[in-house]
Amino acid sequence: MKSLLKNILILFSLLFFITLLQSQSATITVDLSKTVGEMSPIWANFGYDEPNNTYTTNGKKLLRQISALGSDEIYIRTHNLLTSKGENPGPDLKWGYTDAYTEDSNGRPKYNWTIVDSIIDTYVSFGLKPIMEIGFMPKALSSKAEPYAHQWSTGGNLWTGWTYPPNDYDKWSKLVFEWVKHSINRYGKDEVKTWLWKVWNEPDIPYFSGTFEEYCKMYDYAAMGLKAACSECIIGGPHTTSPRNPKGQKYLSDFIKHCLYEKNHATGQIGSPLEYLAFHAKGSPELIYGQVRMNMGAQLEDIRNGFKTISSFPELKNIPIVIGESDPEGCAACSETREPKYAYRNNTMYSSYTAASFAKIYELCDEYKVNLKAAVS
Repeated sequence: MKSLLKNILILFSLLFFITLLQSQSATITVDLSKTVGEMSPIWANFGYDEPNNTYTTNGKKLLRQISALGSDEIYIRTHNLLTSKGENPGPDLKWGYTDAYTEDSNGRPKYNWTIVDSIIDTYVSFGLKPIMEIGFMPKALSSKAEPYAHQWSTGGNLWTGWTYPPNDYDKWSKLVFEWVKHSINRYGKDEVKTWLWKVWNEPDIPYFSGTFEEYCKMYDYAAMGLKAACSECIIGGPHTTSPRNPKGQKYLSDFIKHCLYEKNHATGQIGSPLEYLAFHAKGSPELIYGQVRMNMGAQLEDIRNGFKTISSFPELKNIPIVIGESDPEGCAACSETREPKYAYRNNTMYSSYTAASFAKIYELCDEYKVNLKAAVS
């Protein structure tokens, strides 16, 4: 009996609260005469994992629609631009290949830009700007090549031979040099020098199966190769994960210190080219009693900590910043079937979250007085 009375009281309390809310009204006032600041289209940039989708019929259709957004600069980033096919039968979720680099029986490099060209040709034909990811490691250059291709989509190991540092840093640098030189010959220097080059993706987690020092060495040698081919080309990084996480924040900070103050592994001089800085920011949705609950606070905390870290270096005032992945969560290849919390993608929750997040990102830019060039969704 007591339990029944308790439930009735709760029900009446809820009804009273709902009635009270319905009786209230809210007024929103917008002063259109007041200018807050420039609203640059930082949102008009997109990324994906699977490069071989780029030149398919549906891939071109989507990129054509993206190009119609009307922004002067729309950046596109895909992974696996240097990845070998390996033993994988073909493109898969979180997997693609170009076979750009192999070696003959005597260990001499062989370059084949056919698939890379198919990808970049598509971007350029639509007026899109590539973020040229220097990675992942070709099988012939991997310091631990076997097993090479991952089997993530069937539950296998993701972090295989493509994640390792090179077995020869001079060959790695020469690969970048030849790639940049080929790009200039194909598209012209005026085009290529507008692109953003980056070394790897999220080296602070097992995307890179090497040490921090090995990443810096790989970056230095890549930058040396790029600058030898095109001194005006733009390179930056490190595209690390979550700065709200102490490990991600430290990796970003230590990378900046390396580029500004420490000995370059390739040249022996102090410092390494650093023309933009990049980190990733992710939200954290949860499934609560069968309902998806978003968490924008996690993503905004990543951005706040990233801005704060970069702003702590006076030498970097006004350096362009790229949020290399700016998303409600961190698994682009995961579906609702794989995990129900990803159901938000199938309705307007995704678009409304994204719009709301960019409003807050602009506020953080103003707070930290940073030069945010792009946020890649």
